[in-house]
Amino acid sequence: MSDSSLRFDVVTIFPEMFEIIHAGGVVGRALEKQLFTFNTWNPRDFTTDNRKTVDDRAYGGGPGMVMMVEPLEKALSAIKQAHAKAGLVVLLSPQGTTFNQEMALDLLNNEQITLVCGRYEAVDQRFIDRNVDLEISLGDFVLSGGEIAAMAIIDAMARLIPGVLGDKDSALQDSFMDGLLDHPHYTRPENYENSLVPGVLLGGNHAIIEGWRREQSLLATQKSRPDLIEVARKKGLLSKKDELFLKSIRT
Repeated sequence: MSDSSLRFDVVTIFPEMFEIIHAGGVVGRALEKQLFTFNTWNPRDFTTDNRKTVDDRAYGGGPGMVMMVEPLEKALSAIKQAHAKAGLVVLLSPQGTTFNQEMALDLLNNEQITLVCGRYEAVDQRFIDRNVDLEISLGDFVLSGGEIAAMAIIDAMARLIPGVLGDKDSALQDSFMDGLLDHPHYTRPENYENSLVPGVLLGGNHAIIEGWRREQSLLATQKSRPDLIEVARKKGLLSKKDELFLKSIRT
């Protein structure tokens, strides 16, 4: 077993949703190998009433309920007592910064991350003001709660931890790692109902194959996400050869 360098603590009223993380696949195997650790904390366990209330009506009126400060803060206090700190505290929220691959890489610099899963209409702003370091959103849409977003973030980050993927180069070849979408992939059979694998992949010339893959990556990105081309250009991720190819497909 290896010593874990990254620990996730998740504050959620539905800890059972996270059982899937242990179920298998890449992330489940990484947990078994202790390449990272993961715990859930239910705010209902830190309430004092018989109903284990974690929400109440919003001051000022309006639809929906608001998650209360005290149970959430007590859950954070328990995390701090268990680990001597709560690390980076992240709230999953529609108001947050949109999560992407660059953020996943940046967050790996933390030894411990607490993910707070919002529910109901909102979380009391005082909890956010007093405790939250960063708000993250998966995109411009609304989920019933932050649990799915938290699982997506854990999955995206865990696969970047050295040793999680079987091939050390797998994560490096993922979409967005160099700012672009991934190139097409093929496997056996070579001929499927007269649909053929591109001949360039069969020749064994790795330099030519890598050149083809780069062009296909640029082509896919220009077609589906031209905004990523502009971002990659501003970051200096495109070579002169890349720019010449992009010019050729635009003319």
